[in-house]
Amino acid sequence: MAIRNIVKDGDPVLAKRCRPVEQFDARLAQLIDDMMQTLKKANGVGLAAPQVGVLKRVFIIDLGDRMIEAVNPEIVKASGKQRGVEGCLSCPNIWGYVTRPKHCTLRAYNRKGEQYELKLSDLEARCACHEYDHLEGKLFVRLVDEYVTYEDE
Repeated sequence: MAIRNIVKDGDPVLAKRCRPVEQFDARLAQLIDDMMQTLKKANGVGLAAPQVGVLKRVFIIDLGDRMIEAVNPEIVKASGKQRGVEGCLSCPNIWGYVTRPKHCTLRAYNRKGEQYELKLSDLEARCACHEYDHLEGKLFVRLVDEYVTYEDE
C-alpha cells in the first residue's frame, strides 16, 4: 500500500467525468488499498479516485464502524433534503453549507466485482452524494450556499 498525493482544486483532473472500471483485478485492489491508506493519513471521511489523479469510477467512505468501497456506483434513488456543513480533502480549509438528499440508495460493486445495494441516510447519504459528485467532475464548492469560517482559538 502507498499513500498517494491528493489533487487540489484547480487541477483539471477534478473537473473531468470518470470512466467506468472494466477490470476487477489486482490493480483495482491496489488503488482501493492506497486510497484507504491515503484517506486514513489525511483524517478524512471519503475519497474518490480522481482526488488521487485516477479517472476511474471508484470512491471509498470510512464512517468508523464500516468502510464502503464503491466501484462503478450509481445513486439509484434519492429523497428528502438535509443541509449541512461539508469540507473536502481537495479543497483544504474551505467549509460550507450544502443541501443534499437525506436518504439515498447506492448501487455499486466491491473490489471483487460483486454488486450490492445500500440504503443510506443522513451522514452516509451526504458522503455518498459528495463522493459521487467527484466522479462526475463536480466539487462541493460549486454547490455551497453559505461558507463557514472557523477561527483559530
